[in-house]
Parts: sequence; structure tokens; C-alpha cells
Amino acid sequence: MRKVTVIGGGTGSFVVLSGLKKHPLDLGVIVSMADSGGSTGKLRDQLGVLPPGDLRQCLVALSDAPLLWRKLFIYRFERGELKGHNFGNLFLAALEKVSADYNEAIETTSYVLKTKGEVIPVTLTKTNLVAQYENGKVVKGEGLIDENQAERSKIKNIYLEPKAEANPKAIKRILESDYIIIGPGDLYTSIIAVFLVDRIKKAVLRTKAKIIYFLNLMTKSGQTVNYQASDHLNDLNKYLGRFPDYILINNGHLPKDIIDFYKKYNEIKVVNDLKNDCYKIIEKDLVDNKKFEKNPNDVLYRSILRHDSRKAAEVLLKIFYA
Repeated sequence: MRKVTVIGGGTGSFVVLSGLKKHPLDLGVIVSMADSGGSTGKLRDQLGVLPPGDLRQCLVALSDAPLLWRKLFIYRFERGELKGHNFGNLFLAALEKVSADYNEAIETTSYVLKTKGEVIPVTLTKTNLVAQYENGKVVKGEGLIDENQAERSKIKNIYLEPKAEANPKAIKRILESDYIIIGPGDLYTSIIAVFLVDRIKKAVLRTKAKIIYFLNLMTKSGQTVNYQASDHLNDLNKYLGRFPDYILINNGHLPKDIIDFYKKYNEIKVVNDLKNDCYKIIEKDLVDNKKFEKNPNDVLYRSILRHDSRKAAEVLLKIFYA
């Protein structure tokens, strides 16, 4: 059985995991722990807990529990003092307080949701992401970087403060994997944030696993303004120290109304300008044709365009069993 590990967090990892969990794979995910926006950010500030948001999404993605449980873990409160909070985030925050350690909290949630795979926090260190832009500006906190939509300057450097120690389970999983899938997800706040954790980069450089990188469908304001495919790849290589073995790029049609929506945030379609023989480029229609509506109780800006979980799984399975 192929041992496949997804690296990232948020909706991108959710899509990939949702597609792959239906197939006979030893599936796992190493999740970014730098999230500090929305419900997660409030819980971090008020309770001093580790960020639950990305973990919760990955746990739900791998869940084989009845639909009611999955709906419960993604439910967002609509009014009162809990408005904007997600039930799953509150559940994980409470479990952290009553469990012997965080591994027990994850194991308990996995039991409740009947997850089909390993969900591993990349670190158990409480840390924040810090971005330095070429114009000299410094922004601290994943949530503030993610919402820095007016920024036009390029990120010059990004790091964790304080430095974070890798979860030993994450190191073990990387070294034992047959395939590692990076993304899709925001380049700096969901993906590179994982490789900033001490010893994670070294583990990826040591592993014999083939590495697959999902390029994003659109650029991200404040992170990858006007980036083409090569810009994403070069920035990833800067922090990872190697190029992926496979790069998956969408060539499916994007509706004009979707393009117009993203223009309001200075975000554009990622153009494939890659010309290199050291990795295999696979172009496929990977886009989900459904438009995702933002939950009115969610305070964060969310993407309305996503990869299709079924299409992504089909391409990945051909790589696994080539």
C-alpha cells in the first residue's frame, strides 16, 4: 500500500485528502501550526491554545463518521458571543485543556470522527509567522499576513518567532513516505510555514519519497502578487532546498465572473511559464466548476475557486501507480 503524505493546511489540503481517502492508501497529513486568523486566532489569544483550524479541516476531510458529525465540526455560530467561532475549533481547544498532551487530543478527535489516516501537527511549539517585505515592512502573525491584501511589495524573508521544534511524528512520517504532496494552498502561510519548522526541511531532503507540488489556481494578494508558475516554484525551492519531482498545473477554463471577482483583490490566474527538465510538468483540468459561497459569519476573506477533489485524485493515482 502506497504511503502518501500531504503537507499544508486549510482548504487546499482538505480537497486533496477528500479525494484520496476513498482509495486504498496509507494516508496522512502534516499540518501547518502557524494559523492565527479568525476563530483560531481568537482562541489562541484568549485561551493560549495551539491553532486548531487547519487541523480541524484535515480531520474532517479524512472523516468516515456519519454526515451529522462532519456537519457539526464545520458548523460556525451565527450570533451571540460565539459568533464566528467554529464548533470543531472549540472542541479541539477544550480537548487540549483536558488531555494529558496534544497527541491525546488529536487521537480523541480522530476517534470521534473516524478518520482514515494520520493527522499530524508539524510542531507543538506555540509560534508565529513573521514576514519581511522588500519595502521594509514587517508583518507578524499568519492572520495579518493572510489579510494583508493591499500589499504590493514582495516577501523578502519569512520566519517563525519563536523557532519551532518539529513534532517527531512528522519527521517519521516524511522519512517513511512513498509520495509527499505539497499544496495546494497559500504559498507562504500554508506551505512554506511548514518547512520553517526545525528539521522538517532536512527530513524532506533526506526522504526517498517522490514530491508532488500542486500549483495554485490564482495568485494571492500580499503573498504572491503577479506571480507566474516559476515564481511560486523558485520561492518554494528557496525554503525547501530542492525542486519537486512532479508539478501539477491547472489548464481548465476559469469563468469570467470568477476572474473578475479575483481582480478586486489584485489576484490573477497563475500562468504556466515553466521550462525545465529536472521535474515533470503535468497540465490537466483540475478546477472545481462550483463557486464556493462565503459563510456570512466567517470574518476571513476566502477563496471562491478551488481544485476539484475527484480530478486531483485521478491525476495523483496515475502517478502513484505508473
